[in-house]
Amino acid sequence: MRIFQKGFNYSQDGQGNRLVYHLQGCNMHCPWCANPEGMPVDGVIMSDPEWLLESVCPYHAIKGTYVDREICRACEGRECITEHNTKGMYLSYETMTVEEVIAQAQANEMMFYDGGGVTFTGGEASVQFDELKEALKALKGCGIHTAVETNGLHERLSELFPWIDQLIMDCKLCDAKKHEAATGVSNVRILENIREAALHHPRLHVRVPLIGRVNDGSRDREEFLAFFREIMGKNVTFEVLAYHEFGRKKWEQCGREYRMTKEAYVDERVLQEFRQSIAEMNGCYCRT
Repeated sequence: MRIFQKGFNYSQDGQGNRLVYHLQGCNMHCPWCANPEGMPVDGVIMSDPEWLLESVCPYHAIKGTYVDREICRACEGRECITEHNTKGMYLSYETMTVEEVIAQAQANEMMFYDGGGVTFTGGEASVQFDELKEALKALKGCGIHTAVETNGLHERLSELFPWIDQLIMDCKLCDAKKHEAATGVSNVRILENIREAALHHPRLHVRVPLIGRVNDGSRDREEFLAFFREIMGKNVTFEVLAYHEFGRKKWEQCGREYRMTKEAYVDERVLQEFRQSIAEMNGCYCRT
């Protein structure tokens, strides 16, 4: 498994204290992503200006605290990481076998004292579908609670349902054309998977990342509410996340431009009204 980040988190990635694995690779291209290093399936070379060494690049891409990414993109040898091990230039992910992941989870079982467990997220966890399925089955076999955070795009997502205790799915937009314009892909499969999960998964949590000028308009919110009324049930909960730019520095470290502007921040009144509207749907739970 290619993992670009791992560590413990409390309540943000499933119930209780979680050991969270961020899997490399994503099938969307959201410009507001907080983990852009997790997008490319083959990873990306990250840079830290405080630790850059010009000597690690034979093609002179590194000049002081600056990295010429045009030279990097043409580079095939990747000598800065294949021949050197520095904090200045490094590959975004490490590789672990499924067996190593399970062993690590078992070694930390005492941390799951409050009903927590292991969460797989991304990037997009389902991009590494076979490895994810194997890991989930093994964790369930060990009696460890499992959670998956997904954009819901994978056509075989329902195959994983029996081994996921807590399923967290993003719903970014209900309009297919707007969704494709914002993320690079249609949402038809995503909405189908959310509907199927609402029918067949015992614990579904639907999240909306509310982004200004992307999905916070009155029509967008009306479409969300109509869809949520369709899928709501005792097994379905909802959450609205406010836009933030915590990932801005990572975009720079990936050598990519962060294109989101201050307009992406959502008016607090709009945010609270939307949360309240969801909460009022026949008593549906909406976490703030």
